[in-house]
Amino acid sequence: MRLFAAIRPPQDILEHLDSALEDVRARAGRALRFTDMEQQHLTLAFHPDIPDGALEDALDEMAQLAAGFDPLTLHLAGAGEFSGRTLWIGAGGDAAGMERLLAQPWLGESPRERRRAHLTVARVSARAPQARRAPRQKGQPRESAPAHILLQEAVHALSVYRGPEWTAREVELVASRLGEGRSGGPLHEIVGMVPLGTW
Repeated sequence: MRLFAAIRPPQDILEHLDSALEDVRARAGRALRFTDMEQQHLTLAFHPDIPDGALEDALDEMAQLAAGFDPLTLHLAGAGEFSGRTLWIGAGGDAAGMERLLAQPWLGESPRERRRAHLTVARVSARAPQARRAPRQKGQPRESAPAHILLQEAVHALSVYRGPEWTAREVELVASRLGEGRSGGPLHEIVGMVPLGTW
């Protein structure tokens, strides 16, 4: 079973972001495939292969880790891209608390350095137009693919985005089922939840 631990922003926070994405979505057309609002989250850790029978153990371990943290005051802010393929929105607010959360060995994962709190909002579509393969002269730069240009424009447009604050009070354990979601994407199903702190 593919599982990840995540913090999910409340519906009103995601709706605020969705409104901010309207112009970017219209400009991108079919070049970028935007994630469904119900699938958006801040991933803390991912484990590609946990046996179904280990679900309760994973939840128990998560509960012990989460108990050592107070709820976090967060907001979505800024934007960036990974590998010229993925558009993300960053997380601001209690940066130190979020860094500590990201550094924990959720789902038995070894903590990684340089992990960034982010919410994925779009990926370059397989149907995106490609750069022309015209011959070029030596020293001439390669032509950028239209989708890459649109991705860079989206990052620029969203770099000033700052959403409302919310208090994150729990960590979700989510199963990711490949190919079962909309348009053959992954389907995310919440299989458990643990509180931050001991409230």
